[in-house]
Amino acid sequence: MMYKKIFSLGFILMFFLFISGCMVTKDTYMQKVAEADSQAKENAALKDKVKVLTSDRDQLKEAFANATKEKEDLNKVLESKSDSLTQNIMELRKNNSTLESENLALKESVAALKKSKEEEVKSIKKAHDDLMQEMKAEVAKEQITITELKGKLTLDVVDKILFASVEADVKPEGLAVLQRVIDVLKKVKDKAIRIEGHTDNIQIKGQLTKKYATNWELSAARAINVTRFLQKQGISPSILSATAFGEYKPVASNSSSEGRAKNRRIAIILLPKE
Repeated sequence: MMYKKIFSLGFILMFFLFISGCMVTKDTYMQKVAEADSQAKENAALKDKVKVLTSDRDQLKEAFANATKEKEDLNKVLESKSDSLTQNIMELRKNNSTLESENLALKESVAALKKSKEEEVKSIKKAHDDLMQEMKAEVAKEQITITELKGKLTLDVVDKILFASVEADVKPEGLAVLQRVIDVLKKVKDKAIRIEGHTDNIQIKGQLTKKYATNWELSAARAINVTRFLQKQGISPSILSATAFGEYKPVASNSSSEGRAKNRRIAIILLPKE
């Protein structure tokens, strides 16, 4: 009887031990299952992060590739711009050199022109002084007027010194006066000489109109005859010209005899060559 009780107690003890062992194993299993599930979730989360990082990496690679291409394109543009800028700088330097040369040539031309102008002024001034000295008697009698203005020298000779009334042929005494003028004119270089014929406003009448229809013809004939005399005395015809103004360029009023006398004149003008 006692033996049966001991056996029963032993069986009961073993049963509880078995149940306890089973319970420990189950708890461990559940713990492992929970750990595995947690690990699986972590793995899934890591996989998602890997995908995101991989996508970010791919985007960065693409962005880097685009940036590299843009850099290469920019370098090409910069190289092209640099070449163009270098070429422009070379052209500007060349143009600047050309402008400097032209500026130097212009300065030299201006200096030469200024010197030539100064020499012209001196030449005209000397001719003026020489004529004033040579013709001082006629100037004093107001038979000759000599003026100098802006490089032009004008010698007005009243007609009575050179011509008879309503005549175009120069009188012998008139030729002597012109010869004195010519001696001065020959010393002046690089000047043109213009001979102008002028009259008063008294119209030509009667038989004289057959020879000179108007004052135009009379003033023209007088200017041409004086010009021919200058040529015969050695002045080059290439610098001579004759012009007729008739009564239309007076220097005084034709309302008085004194004024008309001043208007009847031959003007010998020195001026720059054209």
